[in-house]
Amino acid sequence: MRISKVYTRTGDAGKTRLAGGQEVSKDDQRVETYGTVDELNAVLGTARAFLAEHLAGSLKLATLDKELHIIQSKLFDVGGILATAPGASFPNMPEVTADDVTRLENVIDWMNDELEPLKEFILPGGGKPTSVLHMARTICRRAERQCVTLSRKESVAPTLLIYLNRLSDALFVFARWVAKVQGEPEHFWTRG
Repeated sequence: MRISKVYTRTGDAGKTRLAGGQEVSKDDQRVETYGTVDELNAVLGTARAFLAEHLAGSLKLATLDKELHIIQSKLFDVGGILATAPGASFPNMPEVTADDVTRLENVIDWMNDELEPLKEFILPGGGKPTSVLHMARTICRRAERQCVTLSRKESVAPTLLIYLNRLSDALFVFARWVAKVQGEPEHFWTRG
């Protein structure tokens, strides 16, 4: 894809076009859903920027950065799929597969093996990368909820829902794991 001009003025009246040409309102559930996926991707870019401050000398954090890059690319695929009009397709259309979900599960398992089992809810926070990863998890959950809402009206590939669900789990583990790697304490919910 080549973009030579950023603004087109075609959306000035509150409408946009899905891939395939269907015109919809900018507050259409499909647009809300892929917009939230885009927001998640931007927040992951912020997490990577904060991680970059700590990458020197940390093979573990460099490995996470590589995984986040892969996830960001996959989120572009998710957004592209969601931005495509129902029933439309085009050559080289992106996919989200069971292998993508398995990759997330493998990373989750690898990192989780290095963590202490949870005994209480964790309060989001910590250092910059940890905090932003917790924020990304909440945005991912919202994207998942919006995808479920969309799936009630239109066809949504089940692997998209599974991928977003597993990604939110991964982001939680990533946040805990970064806290451990950086020697940050986890703060637990205090009941009452």
